[in-house]
Amino acid sequence: MIGRAWERQELLRRYQRNKAEFIAVYGRRGVGKTCLVDNTLEGKITFRHTALFPAEDEKTGELSRQLSHFWVALQRYHVQTDHCPKSWMEAFYMLEVWLEAVDDGSRQVVFLDELPWLDTPRSHFLSALESFWNNWGCHRNNFMLVVCGSASSWIIDHLINNHGGLYDRLTYHMKLSPFTLRECEQFFEERQMAFSRYDIAQGVMMLGGIPSYLDAFTPELSLTENIDRLLFFRHAALKEEWDRLFASTFQHPTAMKAIVRVLSTRRGGLTRNEIALALGYSSGGTLSGCLKALVESDLVVRFVPFGRKKSEAHYLLTDPFCLFYLQWLEGPHKQDAHFWSKNVGTEKARSFQKVAFEDLCFQHMDQIKRALDIFGVETTQSAWFGDEETAGPKEVELLVDRKDHVVNMCEMNFLSGPLSVDKAYYLKLLHRQTMLAGKLSPKKVVHPTLITTEGVLYNAYSGIFSRVITLDDLFA
Repeated sequence: MIGRAWERQELLRRYQRNKAEFIAVYGRRGVGKTCLVDNTLEGKITFRHTALFPAEDEKTGELSRQLSHFWVALQRYHVQTDHCPKSWMEAFYMLEVWLEAVDDGSRQVVFLDELPWLDTPRSHFLSALESFWNNWGCHRNNFMLVVCGSASSWIIDHLINNHGGLYDRLTYHMKLSPFTLRECEQFFEERQMAFSRYDIAQGVMMLGGIPSYLDAFTPELSLTENIDRLLFFRHAALKEEWDRLFASTFQHPTAMKAIVRVLSTRRGGLTRNEIALALGYSSGGTLSGCLKALVESDLVVRFVPFGRKKSEAHYLLTDPFCLFYLQWLEGPHKQDAHFWSKNVGTEKARSFQKVAFEDLCFQHMDQIKRALDIFGVETTQSAWFGDEETAGPKEVELLVDRKDHVVNMCEMNFLSGPLSVDKAYYLKLLHRQTMLAGKLSPKKVVHPTLITTEGVLYNAYSGIFSRVITLDDLFA
């Protein structure tokens, strides 16, 4: 299994303890939650059940549908029941009776996958889960309940931050993030797929480090050919992923899609009030809840731009797959099976890569800090978009504000070769450095820093950069 070393270690440590455990694993669709549990606890799971994907056209029958599916799972484990449970309270009672009957004193693991899908309207599922754990599970030292969910906001709201009967009942929770560039490289190596680091970076910039997406690659094809086959062919594997992603993650997918579409129109992100104005919403609790869910699901980030007040917090769409889908897969061109092969070298594609590379850098801050030899230095990171009323920078800048009184002003450029700094670019960087220094304490000094693919060509102007970080550094 690629990566997830400490997550595996923690799951095994919890398994080996002589104590009741209630563990939640969450993260976006396809990130590898089920794979982690299956591989780590292989041969150790006493009972497992995966909820059904929410039906689109049968909302009123969801409870009976999920209960019937759970009953099938009980019968698969030879649980003696003569009827399908009529409620979740009864369903969990059937499971309790069976677990007691087969208990030989060894560890018993119950794995409930995609748990949020079980909580259908008027099902009283949470009350039944509360009773199952509080009245039975937590009193059995050999019992371990592991739950997974793609709906991160549901896990956080109903389990991690529950204020009712499940308050403080989780014994451990872990969030799985997409693979880093290095983990993606290891993933391809393990599957004997030969891609350069330049191509791997491009793939992550389009799809994100999502293991299930990477697993769909074909080793005989180039990166460009794989993108066409996965997204633009008539029956492409990821052609319907946009709808599946939102349906599996959010209770109100249509509203979430509308917010994401609005966010995709502004590179610098939008404030909550700007989002509300664009959608015709009020900026109250409903919109706030939607934005919180998008942030918790790793599709959107909330940040305060450099030099702005906390009340001016921005929401920025950073999920690579969503950004790629909205720019390239909506509209008539999606019918062309070889669309990406025909457009990969266009100016529009290069513009997209610049934006995507900036997001990639923000997602690899640990690697950037290591490359700067400041991993032990306390830092804060922020985006700088310049001041609209001045001749400030329009591109995104990454500022790394360090406790040692240095601010790294990072330029991010995704290029096919080394960067050549000419006089005009040198003067532009010098202006930005001067403007930024004027906004900082006199104690701080600005270090222009380059993050790019293959470094910089040495010439009379290249010395403007105090440090140069390459793609290889991001793979560290």
